[in-house]
Amino acid sequence: MSGHSKWAQIKRKKAVTDQRRGKVISKHLRAIQAAARSGGSADPAANLQLRNAIELARNDDVPMDNIERALAKFGGDDGEAAQFEDVTYEGYAPGGVAVLVYALTNNRNRTASEVRHVFSARGGSLGASGAVAWQFERRGILEVPENSERSQEAAIDLGALDLIEHEDGLEIHVTPDSTYAAKESLLAQGIPVESASISMVPQNTVAMRESDSEPVERLIEALEDLDDIQDVYSNLEVTE
Repeated sequence: MSGHSKWAQIKRKKAVTDQRRGKVISKHLRAIQAAARSGGSADPAANLQLRNAIELARNDDVPMDNIERALAKFGGDDGEAAQFEDVTYEGYAPGGVAVLVYALTNNRNRTASEVRHVFSARGGSLGASGAVAWQFERRGILEVPENSERSQEAAIDLGALDLIEHEDGLEIHVTPDSTYAAKESLLAQGIPVESASISMVPQNTVAMRESDSEPVERLIEALEDLDDIQDVYSNLEVTE
């Protein structure tokens, strides 16, 4: 069991201002529609990618009415269901920090140009396919606000890959396919689950003091602000 939350800086979550909220909602709804199309189903129970897209949207407080309207357009021919494709970019931020970027785009050339510009302008370098992806592992992550013997034993019984204790509770890592079954099992046992999602977890980290990490943070923020970017992961670990 890990002694501290070493992944706390992996997938950055920052407060969403009113100015950015519309963009965040739009990104989530696009991801939901794309997941429904690629998975061939608008039923989250039969489409793991869609279930994860909806969970991530709900974690960011996207209203269910918006989500239901997006799903209602699945398979429609109203001109709004443009064919978006998943594209992955890999590179390095200043200090050798690995950065993994997932985009959903209807124009690969535009997105590649924007991503390349951010890396270049922020002191990083965009790499070839496979440059950093091998450093990350896809896992289901459950955030449990209760760090107790009961919750730890329940996680172990579920076959948890890792348990990470931190001041806000317990972070449980499971295989991606078991993420939501694990969530339901914990809830059935009366153990609260703050969030559940499938994410990319680095196998090693690059530790930096907060003052030294600012160039990396700025690069990640600039990538996240691009319209086509859905997720940005890094192996940065900020230390005190």
